[in-house]
Amino acid sequence: MDLESNDTKVTFIELGSVKCIPCCKMLKVIKSVEKKYGDQVHTIFYDVWTEEGKPYAETYKIKAIPTQVFLDENGKEYFRHEGFFPEEELTIVLKQQGVN
Repeated sequence: MDLESNDTKVTFIELGSVKCIPCCKMLKVIKSVEKKYGDQVHTIFYDVWTEEGKPYAETYKIKAIPTQVFLDENGKEYFRHEGFFPEEELTIVLKQQGVN
């Protein structure tokens, strides 16, 4: 995985679809996380209902959308959540890896 910055502590992968209401609500959370934490958190969104995004559903073995996958600075998964993930709770998961 190519991380954009040495400051990156967490890669936050959102697997969902722009045609899914809870997924669209997660897109607002992603934008807020990007604004608050900058280079500390690298965010990625895969629309798994498209041909381009579908392989990522298999790669991450998701069972439901939205699913959030969190990778540490070494690219190892340390947390996973299914469904809408409120920003307040998501922030706790980020802080586990030293994001502040």
